[in-house]
Amino acid sequence: MEFSLFAHMERLSADQPHDQLYASFIDLCKMADEGGMRAIWTGEHHGMEFTIAPNPFTTLVDIAHHTKNVRLGTGTVIVPFWHPIRLAGEAAMADLMTGGRIEIGAARGAYSYEYERMIPGMDAWDAGQRMRETLPLVRKLWQGDCAHDGTYHSFPATSSAPKPLQENGPPIWVAARDPNSHEFAVVNDFDVQVTPLWQGIEEITKLMKTYKDTCAAHAKRTHKIMLLHHTYVASDANDSARAAQELSRFYSYFGAWFQNKRPVQQGLIQTLSEDELAANKMMSPENMARDLTIGTAQEVIDKIKRYEDLGYDEYSFWIDSGMSPERKRASLARFIDDVMPAFA
Repeated sequence: MEFSLFAHMERLSADQPHDQLYASFIDLCKMADEGGMRAIWTGEHHGMEFTIAPNPFTTLVDIAHHTKNVRLGTGTVIVPFWHPIRLAGEAAMADLMTGGRIEIGAARGAYSYEYERMIPGMDAWDAGQRMRETLPLVRKLWQGDCAHDGTYHSFPATSSAPKPLQENGPPIWVAARDPNSHEFAVVNDFDVQVTPLWQGIEEITKLMKTYKDTCAAHAKRTHKIMLLHHTYVASDANDSARAAQELSRFYSYFGAWFQNKRPVQQGLIQTLSEDELAANKMMSPENMARDLTIGTAQEVIDKIKRYEDLGYDEYSFWIDSGMSPERKRASLARFIDDVMPAFA
């Protein structure tokens, strides 16, 4: 089992300075690098203070200046928002600038809030079709002299400029949930990222079964499958309970953004009342404690051992949580010092 960090800047109120948030984000990235994690993943989102990540390649190039060994991945780039020539070129340039450390996690996107601003009228199905046309072109553009005449893009013979530093280009991962997404990844020799979000071991098991069934159906296996899950390594039971409360609040806001029904002003969604938070039984602290990877070091080890037994190759510590920088740092330190050695 290999380990990585999944992180963004997250701004919950207007009184949080962006520069301080970014400094805290870089601090976590440096911890991941110094602690021996394989990779850092950071994504793409637009117009949302909840997850600040307008261009993951820009962020990853800066992270490269603060780290030495860790791989640097987009987790994930929203492919429908990109022209294939631009995506291939920017990924290659980032690979060149980081000394060949880039990996590309790719997805269709999830928030209708972003769809209606970036590509008005696009829905999730259309976004998926755009991704399926665009992403295979990236490798062809890296190879050079790729011409294309498709539903969404058409262009004469074009080569990525520059070409990636890595031979054959950066590894490409696809965020997959439904069988069609798994099939797209396996058929195109892309690695697979899965996240059960707030759901627990049943969903984690189901996602692995879908992946294995798809590999069996095509008599081939991608190189790796990664599990991305919210994680908190607690100092004791009381600390675990507090983390469950905080992650319950985080997912309540996640759900509000996903539903796209609440007013948004200056990139911040209208505050959820305590009554609204309490009424969200699906995201209750009790469910978070049961279904997320929360607990003392040994409890987290036991949960991740189970994921490893299912066949996952990489576990990504999703640290976005609405917690203070100090709590995030303490949890990550315990993960590096007390959890990772159990998998050495």
